[in-house]
Parts: sequence; C-alpha cells; structure tokens
Amino acid sequence: MKGLQNHQQQTTYLGVDLGGTKLLIGEMNRQGQLLRSKKWPSGPLTQQEALGLIERCLDEFLASPLPGCRPAGIGVGMVGRVDNKTGTWLEIDTERSTPLPVGKILGERYGLPCFIDNDVRSATKAEMLFGFGRHTKDLVYINVGTGIAAGFVSNGQLICGGHFNAGEVGHTASGLPLHISCICGRPDCVEPIASGLGFDRCARTLASRYPDTKLHIPPEAAGTRVDVAEVFALYNTDRLCQVLTDNAAQAVANLIMNLIRFSDPDTIVLGGGVVSDGFLYEKVKAQLNPHTIRYVTNGIHLTALDPHTIGLLGACSNAVIKLEEIQ
Repeated sequence: MKGLQNHQQQTTYLGVDLGGTKLLIGEMNRQGQLLRSKKWPSGPLTQQEALGLIERCLDEFLASPLPGCRPAGIGVGMVGRVDNKTGTWLEIDTERSTPLPVGKILGERYGLPCFIDNDVRSATKAEMLFGFGRHTKDLVYINVGTGIAAGFVSNGQLICGGHFNAGEVGHTASGLPLHISCICGRPDCVEPIASGLGFDRCARTLASRYPDTKLHIPPEAAGTRVDVAEVFALYNTDRLCQVLTDNAAQAVANLIMNLIRFSDPDTIVLGGGVVSDGFLYEKVKAQLNPHTIRYVTNGIHLTALDPHTIGLLGACSNAVIKLEEIQ
C-alpha cells in the first residue's frame, strides 16, 4: 500500500499572470496552495510579443516538472479585454488591439486545456475560491493598483458583459472637482485620482500649490512614478501628501458606495498594491456612509490573500473553475 501511495500524483493547475511590469508563472493545488512560482520582467509589449514571452517562460518553467504533480490545465490572467468564452485576448488597450486565440495556441503547444481571462476577473475568481467569496454569492472585488477595476459576482455568477468589458469602474465619476482628465476622455474619474498612476498624475498637477512638499516627484522624462508608499509615509507632515491621500480615500469610498447601489453585494473586498498595506483602506472606511453600507452584511475587507500572488492564484483559478464546470 505504501508503494502505491508513493506513485500517486497530485492534480495541479498551472497559472500565468501577465502584468504591466512582470510575468508570474506558478503551479497550484486545488486547496489554493502555490507549490512553486517564478517571475520574469515584462514591460510594454505588443500582444504578439507578450505571447512569445509567455511561451518562452512556460517552456523554461515546465522543463523542470514538480515531482508527484500532474498539471490538469493552464489558466492565464492578462491585462486588457479578454473573451473568456473563446479564449481570445482581444486587446491590451485601444492602441494595442490584435485579437489572439491565446487559449487555443497555448493549449495546442502544451497539450493541456487552457483558459484565459482578464487580470481583475481572474483575481476575483481566486477570491471566490479561496478568500471571502467562499461565504457569499454576491461579492464585489475592487482592485486598486496601477489602475482601478472590479469584479462583480451576482448570485454566484461572475459578470463579464456583452463586450467582456464589465468592471472598468475606474472610469466612473469620483465626485471630486479636481479637473484631472482621464484617458477615457472624462474629467475626475476615480482612476486618475486613486490608482498608482492617479497618485502620480495628481501629485504633478497639484505640486505647484504646495512648494514646501518633501515628496519626491521624479522628472517625467525619467519614466518613473511618484512612490505611493512615500506619500503615505509623509501623510502626517506634508500637506500635499495629505491632500493626495484624502482625495484618493474619498474617491474610493464614493466608488464603493456607488457600486453598492449598483449590485447590492453583501461582501466587498479590496485588493491591489495601493491598498495592500492597509493605510488607505482605513481612511476609505472612515468616509463610508453607514446608511449606504448597511446591507453589506459580510463587511468590507482587505483581501486575506497574498497581494503579491493573488493574480497568480486567479490565473490558476481560471483553469480550476472551467475544468470543474466541464466535469
């Protein structure tokens, strides 16, 4: 019996998490435990270049298989707009739009079923399987990172939309009259105020009003952004940093209250690098109207999943959920 047990293989799921600055590949078991992972730099790429990077890195990752593990499928989470029904990566943004059948290409290359979705919907699936979503069928996961987007779960179903564009909530009005333009063409959206890009944008716009600020604002030509962690560290002593943080907190609080009215969730989860240390999260909670949030009966939480790997767990979850639907 002992010899037979030694030959039993654990079913695992491969995940590919493609972000704007890095590519993560990992292998997860059904309990949500990452058994191994590896990171590569990505950077600004076309879709075809990104696919080539994924293939090269997957080749390297799979060259050293994990003993005792049998991958059942591949899940991919990627930036941009994704048709998760056909496995087609439609676009990164409006300027990088070359539809690619990524699911089909990777599935044929590696001989495993491959399922893809966009990065925030993927992270929402990780929350559904392994986080606060295990205890609800009505959830909103809001990612506050480089950009801002959300995943909506209503009656246990993740909403994708008619054009696979549901959840782009960063492009809703913040309610703040700052006159900060957004890439979507409207002023004062939540994203250009409260995201990582938004902190940088607002700091550059407002810095002239606070000439004594100690915040380091890199030259635009340097290609680097204001460090949000530095903004938070200077909050108690630097007026510009106070304004940036308070504006972001109010914008995110307004977003949460609007989304409550939209989908009536009993649970809201915040994730992403801008909120992961809890500093902004506490200030957001202070701006929430008790009457508006009274039906969010399971609470408003920071994700309990590791913010550094939730995207990778989400990528793996794409494979878990689809394979279990098929069975």
